[in-house]
Amino acid sequence: MDLCARLKANLKWLYPGLGVKRWLLLLAVGIVLCSLGVAFLLMTLIFPGDGTVSGHPLLALLLPWVWALLLGLLGLALVATALLKFNQALLSPFLTPGQENCVAEVLYRHRRRDRGPRVVTIGGGTGLASLLRGLKEHTTNLTAVVTVADDGGSSGKLRQELGVLPPGDFRNCLTALADDEDLLTKLFQYRFGQKAVGGHSFGNLFITAMSGITGDFERALEESSKVLAVRGRILPSTLENVTLCADLLGEVEVVGGGRVVEGESRIPKSGLPINRVFLRPDRVRAYPGALQTILAADLIVIGPGSLYTSVLPNLLVEDIVKAIRASRAVKVYVCNVAVQPGETDGYDVAAHVAALERHVGPGLFDYVLANNRLDMPLPGHLPREALVELEEGTILNYRLVAAELVDLDNPWRHDPPKLATTVMELCEKC
Repeated sequence: MDLCARLKANLKWLYPGLGVKRWLLLLAVGIVLCSLGVAFLLMTLIFPGDGTVSGHPLLALLLPWVWALLLGLLGLALVATALLKFNQALLSPFLTPGQENCVAEVLYRHRRRDRGPRVVTIGGGTGLASLLRGLKEHTTNLTAVVTVADDGGSSGKLRQELGVLPPGDFRNCLTALADDEDLLTKLFQYRFGQKAVGGHSFGNLFITAMSGITGDFERALEESSKVLAVRGRILPSTLENVTLCADLLGEVEVVGGGRVVEGESRIPKSGLPINRVFLRPDRVRAYPGALQTILAADLIVIGPGSLYTSVLPNLLVEDIVKAIRASRAVKVYVCNVAVQPGETDGYDVAAHVAALERHVGPGLFDYVLANNRLDMPLPGHLPREALVELEEGTILNYRLVAAELVDLDNPWRHDPPKLATTVMELCEKC
């Protein structure tokens, strides 16, 4: 910007209706009164006078000090009022309703989050969104690395018809990280009728439209984050078109025979235990931005989320695992509160860890974080076996951290504030 443009931009401070000039004038008056008070004080000290005012020596001694005190206090009151109102006038466009009277608190929390650790979360689905919902209150240096293997529902249709990456998990992360989360969640989860636009959610259509406007999916996520005032970044683990496949235990009828089921949405419906999952194509390149954030992270959190269809698809990208191992960050695996029907039926915490080791080898993370509150009443449609059991002696080669992480209203899910606080405490200890 040249000098002329800068001058023109600065002159806008004089435009009517900004609501700042009055407070600047009040600030100037307050400074003048403070200056007069100091001047009275200095004159009293330098020129004490003859000691009489209308025959009252005590009045002669106190009167200049009284004037100095009154002018000084009045000036300070005007300066404080002007600064407070000036700050409110400047910040009001960036505050949500109800925050106008707590500018200092908003600013303090913003600065504290800016100084927070660099956190990378890896996963997908509602589990990752819950974690992000809690972490955004602790740091803005937050990056979510999200799976792109989703092929069901609205995301699958958009992926098949328009060739975009499946937007569903990215939509969940955007709403979780947005400032006005409640309203945005309702908006982004809103689904149109089948006769309107094929039953797609507004959030999926929004991200797809941004992808078409910006020309690529990464740019669409970046611009969407700006529009929605998102605290953090959301990145895909890979930009390649991958299909998640599962090798099942037992016999299953699939096209072409064999025990392999193709498609993330079909895996939980097979009804058979999962031996392993893998990607087709099997060797895909990781998204460079995801690798950079992992290598620079202070804390890496894997999970929570569906073990085989949300967490592992990211870790099957070979370079993602290499970057995690190379990073000096504190690495935490967050085990699910409840089993995932069709994926982890009957799994305890040790079985989750063993499944991860079968796919990526041992030692990928330092801590295993699990819920130890198993006495919560469950809804009638959920059996007691739905909760993931914890036997502390079965977790080897990792530091097990057991804590109450359950959401009291939804006891099959994590409580975002509890989970985020526990994870951040692990980061601070190391």
